Amino acid sequence: MRLFVGDDWAEDHHDVEIQDESGHRLAKARVSEGVAGMARLHAMIATQIGETDPDTVEVLVGIETDRGPWVNALVAAGYQVFGVNPLQAKAYRKRLGVSGAKSDPADAHLLADMVRIDAHQLRQVAGDSAAAEAVKVITRTHKTLIWERTRHTLRLRHALRDYFPAALEAFTDLDAPDTLELLTLAPDPASAAALTITRISGVLKRARRHGIPDKAAKIHAALRTTQLGQPAVVTAAYAASVRALAAVLSTLNEQIKTLQGQVEAHFGAHPAAEVITSQPGLGTILGARVLAEFGDDPDRYASAKKRKNYAGTSPITVASGKRKVALARVVHKDRLIDALITQAAIAISKSPGARAYYNKQRARGSAYNTALRQLANRLVGILHGCLKTGTLYNEATAWPNHAQPLAT
Repeated sequence: MRLFVGDDWAEDHHDVEIQDESGHRLAKARVSEGVAGMARLHAMIATQIGETDPDTVEVLVGIETDRGPWVNALVAAGYQVFGVNPLQAKAYRKRLGVSGAKSDPADAHLLADMVRIDAHQLRQVAGDSAAAEAVKVITRTHKTLIWERTRHTLRLRHALRDYFPAALEAFTDLDAPDTLELLTLAPDPASAAALTITRISGVLKRARRHGIPDKAAKIHAALRTTQLGQPAVVTAAYAASVRALAAVLSTLNEQIKTLQGQVEAHFGAHPAAEVITSQPGLGTILGARVLAEFGDDPDRYASAKKRKNYAGTSPITVASGKRKVALARVVHKDRLIDALITQAAIAISKSPGARAYYNKQRARGSAYNTALRQLANRLVGILHGCLKTGTLYNEATAWPNHAQPLAT
């Protein structure tokens, strides 16, 4: 016996529909988010099972997410849960009708249809360990804060360019602790010009900078240059904004450093950490991001090809008649592809085989980013093999036809 459940979720409720193998609707309801809603869903399914031996019943659930307490509870109940990509659901909706009509109950029906008809085409929610889930939570937060720091740094740069361009000449790293302290002390051209070399040197010393006398002199000279400015009232407004941005960036720096320690601790305790960090270009932080996005379910990726497809590093082929073109995947996990491309960029200076493979792609006419993506795709395959066999990376095994010494 097989039952198919479509679950269209919202923040505080779920519209669910249960179908049999012929597509007949057996039950539908709106249940609340949380323990009470989950209990009601279990009761609905139990009613349909009736006197049938539960061990002989398969329950397949389609839902447009693959994480959260609700999904965890579905998996814990023994259901086969499929996290349907919203783009897949949108395309499937067009397959069933062209009117554009949409409702939550209709989406629950659509999701039940999807797992009933096309479960073999969908990706089942992985059974990642709690350790991997912890790495994912802390790593994603760490990376999000880094992205936020970049955004706030750009906002700071734009503000300084509009009223205090001398600061951009004086400070090369706008998110550095010494820069933020100096901008807080002197956020406008007049107060910055009044800073003494002694005061600047003290800030640089607290930031543990090297070559303090020369750097202090350069900053002092740059802040005293005559440049175009804004009216006094506008400058004061900008100065208040810069102080606020500097305070936010200082807090972000502090929390990023704190979370980095947490990432290192959680990742270091995972059994796969040693294999992952043995790969060229993957240190603790980058390795933690790769583990977080791939997960650690040993059955999730049946082959290296499937892991590459999930990573988004493998190309897609568009063929029609005599025309055949390989294109980069547009749909991918941003966090994962970012980590893998970064790994590839580092690997070309760490691994002779990776460098030779990269050079080969460039010699074929591939642009820099394309060659990095091709190298990243190859590195994903190598990582897959190491994780499957539990073996550490070996340069000669990974690149039997490419290995050669790196140029010094």
